[in-house]
Amino acid sequence: MGLPEDRHIEYNSNGKLHKHSVIRDLTGENISSGIIASTLVMTGPALIILQAAAAGGFTDQQTINWMFAVYFFGGVYSILMPLLYRIPITGGHSITGAAFLATVTAQYSYPELIGGYVMSGLLIFLVGITGLFTKIIGWVPKEVIASMLGGLVAGYVVRLVPAIQEMPLAGGAALISFLLFTRYVKKFPPVLAAVVVAFVVLFFTADVNPAKEISYFLPSLQVPEFTWMGLVTIALPLAMLILSNDAAPGIGALESSNFKPPIRKIVSSSGVFSVITSFFGGQCANIAGMMSAICAGPDSGPREKRYMGAVVSGAITIVFGIFAWKIVPFIQSLPQAFVSLLAGFALIGVLHSSLQMGFSGNRYRLSALAAFIVTLSGISFLHISAPVWGLVAGAVLARTVER
Repeated sequence: MGLPEDRHIEYNSNGKLHKHSVIRDLTGENISSGIIASTLVMTGPALIILQAAAAGGFTDQQTINWMFAVYFFGGVYSILMPLLYRIPITGGHSITGAAFLATVTAQYSYPELIGGYVMSGLLIFLVGITGLFTKIIGWVPKEVIASMLGGLVAGYVVRLVPAIQEMPLAGGAALISFLLFTRYVKKFPPVLAAVVVAFVVLFFTADVNPAKEISYFLPSLQVPEFTWMGLVTIALPLAMLILSNDAAPGIGALESSNFKPPIRKIVSSSGVFSVITSFFGGQCANIAGMMSAICAGPDSGPREKRYMGAVVSGAITIVFGIFAWKIVPFIQSLPQAFVSLLAGFALIGVLHSSLQMGFSGNRYRLSALAAFIVTLSGISFLHISAPVWGLVAGAVLARTVER
């Protein structure tokens, strides 16, 4: 499961990428990664948004605006950034941000929430444009970043075991397919085979009845209301969650796969897209940590072609945003164990490569271990998530004890 060898990328006489190379860069591996990445962002996160909207007493139109905004603009981000930089910078929205909003939507008016989203995007833009985030990431050894990513995805991979126990037919068939394709069918991605088989078995063995449909409304611009309380209790925590749970793991995943991401541009563009998204009722549109990890991982094929996985993910996500009012009821009907099954298989390769990079050397063994354990613990303190605390713990040990 090591990194594939680099292949030559064709350029024309002007030094620009050949106009047909984008299509030729599509492979079975990066298409598979794009499908899986988009599947992850379209399952659990969609349910969290619906729960937050219900907690805030949102109307159907406000709920559709929210779903459309985060998935449509997150998809646009996921297409533009990879095509600009030829790096699998995969866009989406903050899952933890939506989970946080589920606890506050009932405490504020809808315009106040929109104002909080706008201010959060502006804060992210300022952090990115000043280069502060670049300096922080550059101070942390790559071994620590890789170990943090390993701790982040380990929990998802571990859930494969109880998911297979809870759904033995779908889970067992998916596992057997994964192993058989890994051993005998080299050209077809084993992860995609496992996902397809799991869906087929699920439809034949489970009664999946879509929930009540939501009426369709055209997305519309929303009017924000700016308050100091919204800045302190909505914008600041939301910006911190996006930077810690999405920007840091996403950039870490790219660096762990030996890419050189333009950190300042990634963060500042996440802020710009988040501001645009907020005016349509969504909390953000930014680099997505888990999805970037999938598209940047070794299972996405040749390294110079992995950016197309992010493009595929973005295209599917845009379609989901446009037709969310029809698709969401079906997603609500999927068992939670089945969603865990998909996530576990999708992140096996990411976990393997992260642990290999984090612990293969002897220079930062204690620092890498600290980052892995703290991240795996899932602690949250001062609205800052475990991955950031893992980076802090690993970086401090690397710069002091293992200097």
